[in-house]
Amino acid sequence: MTGKVSKSKPQGHFVDAGGIHLHYVEAGKGTPVLLLHGWPTSSYLWRNVIPEIAKTNRVIALDLPGFGQSEKPLDASYSFRFHAEVLDKFLDAVGVEKMGLAVHDLGGPVGLYWATHNRERIRRLALLNTLVYPEMSWAVMMFVVACRLPVASQWISSPRGIKLTMRLGVKNKAVIQGEALSAYLAPYRSRVARKALLKAAYGLHPNGFKVINDRLAGLRCPVRVIYGKNDRILPDVAKTMARVKRDLPQAEVTALEGCGHFLQEDQPQEVGRLLAEFFSQEDNKQV
Repeated sequence: MTGKVSKSKPQGHFVDAGGIHLHYVEAGKGTPVLLLHGWPTSSYLWRNVIPEIAKTNRVIALDLPGFGQSEKPLDASYSFRFHAEVLDKFLDAVGVEKMGLAVHDLGGPVGLYWATHNRERIRRLALLNTLVYPEMSWAVMMFVVACRLPVASQWISSPRGIKLTMRLGVKNKAVIQGEALSAYLAPYRSRVARKALLKAAYGLHPNGFKVINDRLAGLRCPVRVIYGKNDRILPDVAKTMARVKRDLPQAEVTALEGCGHFLQEDQPQEVGRLLAEFFSQEDNKQV
């Protein structure tokens, strides 16, 4: 982060959301924008993107339950309804009614499920490399199955497994090392944390994706799609985003060259610039 945006440096906070202790980072003032991460990351994924958006907006990046510094309850279902209830309580706790929403990876279905049930609260919606529809790629199906198998799941949630996932998800491997790698590994040192991480990976039932599919076209807010073309975690991302464009014709789509699944790591300045440009627009006319 440069000196120019130091005033927008994210600050960490904790809040109780219906009995679940949640961590989030916040920066800036203005119309709220909520950023949702995916597996196995946290709000840390957005650290180099937030300052640009925070020049004109109040930016809130949440650690979803089971991730980052948020609580990791093993008795939670990690289902669509569970996440929707948590988001409701979290947004009440931080005083947010209408907002912009940006989602990535597992945060996509979590956020879209909530958004399609709260259309009047979404000003603008941004989709990054994420899951949307019930039809899953072979890569996603294999991952979900592996997270339920004793030996495979232990390896996937281990430091070596998480490191491989993060490095597989970027075009430039050099960005996942040192401090960044340590930050991604730190929340999952304990056995309980790793079990929660796995449960979060398979907690979303296919029926929830069907609900998103059925309700998605009802969103009338402005939509921005930004995705890395070199995604080896979601290899069908281009097809997914083309389908989003058909369902939401108001969507503006940008495919980033030389950029993988974790585009916030590969090209944080460009992602930040594009999202800031989108969310700073105040015209809230419904299309």
